[in-house]
Amino acid sequence: MYRYLWGSLAAVPAGFVLDLIFGDPSTPLHPICLIGSLIAHLEKGIRRIICREDRDTASGRREICGGTVMALLVIIISTGIPLALLYVCYHINCWAGIAVESILCFFLFAVKSLKKESMNVKYALESDTEDKEKALGAGRKAVARIVGRDTQALSEEGVVKAAVETVAENFSDGVFAPMLYMILGGGVLGFAYKSINTMDSMVGYKNDRYLYFGRFAAKLDDVVNYIPSRLAALFLILAAPVVGLDGRNALRIWRRDRRNHASPNSAQTESAAAGVLHVQLAGDAYYFGKLYKKPFIGDDDRPVETEDIARVNSLMVAASVLSLLVMTVIKAIILLAAALL
Repeated sequence: MYRYLWGSLAAVPAGFVLDLIFGDPSTPLHPICLIGSLIAHLEKGIRRIICREDRDTASGRREICGGTVMALLVIIISTGIPLALLYVCYHINCWAGIAVESILCFFLFAVKSLKKESMNVKYALESDTEDKEKALGAGRKAVARIVGRDTQALSEEGVVKAAVETVAENFSDGVFAPMLYMILGGGVLGFAYKSINTMDSMVGYKNDRYLYFGRFAAKLDDVVNYIPSRLAALFLILAAPVVGLDGRNALRIWRRDRRNHASPNSAQTESAAAGVLHVQLAGDAYYFGKLYKKPFIGDDDRPVETEDIARVNSLMVAASVLSLLVMTVIKAIILLAAALL
């Protein structure tokens, strides 16, 4: 166990650096893609065995039960495989264990891909200065790759806001939360977290299909992101002066607007980003053709602009590096103290 704790201390920064260099590999054999396939197959099988198509009260209870069974199986399988792999590798050789765990950690980070996909929105909006409608159409297509809302009718301001909000929110569950869990429990705990987060993104919807079946996964995702989302917002605030942005206003807006979302976690980092940039985010949005009423986050001090996408990405990268340094140092101190006792 002690060897594993020291190994993960080296593997997490190594995985982070690999992500900065190579980005998230696009392959159906990506572990997160495999977890997604596992979720889809388990859902299909469990629905056939446990759930009925009608939506009466009894069926609702069966769907909750089926969704809970699916979630537990996904977590056990997604955690058990890397646990067995690392157990074997660390017992063969410590360096082999660190190397394999570094690769596993690499798959769990999304810094470069998040920056790349969001910056593609900026480049699309600026691609044709003479034909604004054409550039806006390209921007809508680019942002549709990274958001779940309807994008066909978004204005340029709406496209920019969607990209900024996505970077802010995904810093929490795509970068900071996996990092925190990997620092605490290595690649194994990181995969446990990502399995929960992936389930929420696939079945955690409040629609007819997933209102009951996805309830356990959605609530579990809220629980595991509760502390990370708040710490992630604080690191965005702390990193703001590093990139020349307003950390003081970020703290003010975060304290005021961090609960302006139906989710207990989503507004945490969005409010910090809105305060840093002095813009207003969130508000009403369409999902699958249905309008969802949402409160605003931040003050409308100025209109958003495409450069805000670059600014929020600089903030995201700075906060990622700062949080990695802080958490790695804290864990190293704890391990050294434990070794000396």
